Amino acid sequence: MGEMRIPDFSRARVLVFGDVMLDEYVMGSVGRISPEAPIPVFLRAEHRYMPGGAANVAANAAALGARVTLCGVIGDDAHAGHLRQALAASSPAVTLLAVVDPSRGTTVKTRFIAGGHHVLRVDTETVVPVPDEIGRALVEQLKDAITRTDVVVVSDYAKGVVVEATFRALIAAASLAGKPVFVDPKRRDFGFYRGADYLTPNRKELHEATGLPVDDDAAVERASQAASSASSAAILVTRSEEGMTLFRSGSPALHLRASPREVFDVSGAGDTVIATFASAMAAGQSPAEAAMLANIAAGISVGKQGASCVSTDELRDALRARDIAGEGRQRLMSLEAAVEQRRRWRESGWSVGFTNGCFDILHGGHVQLLDQVARNCDRLIVGLNADASVRLLKGPGRPINTAEARARVLLGLRAVDAVVIFEEETPAQLIRALTPDLLAKGGDYRRHEIVGADFVEERGGKVLIVKIVEGFSTTAIIDSARAGDPPSRRAAE
Repeated sequence: MGEMRIPDFSRARVLVFGDVMLDEYVMGSVGRISPEAPIPVFLRAEHRYMPGGAANVAANAAALGARVTLCGVIGDDAHAGHLRQALAASSPAVTLLAVVDPSRGTTVKTRFIAGGHHVLRVDTETVVPVPDEIGRALVEQLKDAITRTDVVVVSDYAKGVVVEATFRALIAAASLAGKPVFVDPKRRDFGFYRGADYLTPNRKELHEATGLPVDDDAAVERASQAASSASSAAILVTRSEEGMTLFRSGSPALHLRASPREVFDVSGAGDTVIATFASAMAAGQSPAEAAMLANIAAGISVGKQGASCVSTDELRDALRARDIAGEGRQRLMSLEAAVEQRRRWRESGWSVGFTNGCFDILHGGHVQLLDQVARNCDRLIVGLNADASVRLLKGPGRPINTAEARARVLLGLRAVDAVVIFEEETPAQLIRALTPDLLAKGGDYRRHEIVGADFVEERGGKVLIVKIVEGFSTTAIIDSARAGDPPSRRAAE
């Protein structure tokens, strides 16, 4: 399998159905024990509303760039208004098809948090099955929405919305339209979900559904086999700090290890997993590729407070960080090695950017430039002027740092994936050899002044001119140091 890549999520159309909820977070502090009972006194400071349950799944898919339709049930109450506002504020790309049930209130989970720790959770909910007329209205909405989606995600929190008749009608409509169905299950009887293509239980849910141990890889495989037999679905098991396992009948199990990360809050991590997994497959990735991406997204999610969404920028940053830390790969490359690496990245579907410079004394302007370029491509190669080349451009006394030292500093930045040192006065030879998808340059250049611009554009690439951040200049820093003045006192060149 090639290197992990982020697909074009804007291609993905995702329908989410299930238990729509409102998450309320009440922030405050605890400084004393109540004189009335041995309980803490919570001093309320602020609160916020966020989409929860199926609404959080929809918000996560939308945060990746997918086009999302959300179908569910809400009450005729103030909390329904808060939910609509929370969705509009955080996920305006989500289309909400809500059936209003006056007989039940909108499900709300209220979490009280003090000092970064959960103190109490209060649930306001109705868990009886929705009335038949509400179920029929849901079915009509789902049948229509399925014709305009690529994948269907069912978020079952066992609150009475995902009932037998509605689920069977959804499976029939999705099967007729050829749309895969992904389910985050809460029932112990996985046979209820027969007809779905993928189930995403956590380790505890898999154990409860099968009665089998889930202590190690082999045990998880056996339990997943039992779950798959009961449901006819492939199984993606989330295993907390142990990562995930993807089990598909007839294929070897894929065990994905979690990246070491501080866990702040596991709320909504399962929502992030199924949203990323389904959206990535809707965007054209294979089940294995989508599972690997969902595993990365889960690691990001648990490092946040509350049921937070994961963006494509965060995924891209995490993949860059993983590549920098992983496999001890040599990233200061010869041109020949860089060309070969470029070929592998292209085969994996990555877009490759290129920029160049002396980077003699790395400063904030350089960092912002490289960050901006990196956000416009999947991999960034930096062409670094050799020492002799710098002397030609900057004059005697330069560079201050050797090429190898400058390369090591550049490779310490998460934006930079590879560095190639070149001896020539211009990077024309590098650009022709690497044929980047993006050619970037910082400064007040015009396109025709940029070396290699015509070559890149003729081959379908793009040219990006990044405006220089005022107040930063290597020459000014050197002059200030020699004069004994702080750099901030001197104007940037």
